[in-house]
Amino acid sequence: MGRAVHIALCLLLLAPSLCAQHQHDPLSDAEIDQLRDAALDPPTRLKLYVDFARTRLDAIDKARNDPKAADRAGVTHDKLQEFLDIYDEMDDNIDNFDKRGDDLRNPLKAIIQADNEFQAKLRALHEGAMAAPAEASPYQFLLSDALDDVDAATKDHRDLLAEQEDAVKHKKKAMSPAVPEEPR
Repeated sequence: MGRAVHIALCLLLLAPSLCAQHQHDPLSDAEIDQLRDAALDPPTRLKLYVDFARTRLDAIDKARNDPKAADRAGVTHDKLQEFLDIYDEMDDNIDNFDKRGDDLRNPLKAIIQADNEFQAKLRALHEGAMAAPAEASPYQFLLSDALDDVDAATKDHRDLLAEQEDAVKHKKKAMSPAVPEEPR
């Protein structure tokens, strides 16, 4: 009985570290430092997320176009997962900055451009996956998720940009002095 309790306690103590080993942070230490430095600067922080997401899609293109690359399907899967994690984190940051009342018009314009680029790259990857379904099976589900996420987020980004531009217009109108009418 005592030995079973001892083993159970050891397993409980080791469980968090075992789970942590299976959790993969999609960001490098340098990328985390860059984000930390830009914590209070929404335009810079959001640009970094776009750059990090773009880097992951570029790594997929590089692996897929290299005939000597080993485990292209595995690399594609891993980089797609990292792309999704980074993209989702970017969206969380957009939501947080919007709730704080930050002006996101300029960063959103750049993000919408990146969304279009990401959609094109993901669709091209999808077309390639359709041509080689056996090779694509390890990442097909992630690719489908990525396409859905980027499509939905692109609409959300456009809607938020329109809302923010509309709010600025209304604010300018409210702040402009009323011109008194001339007496007749």
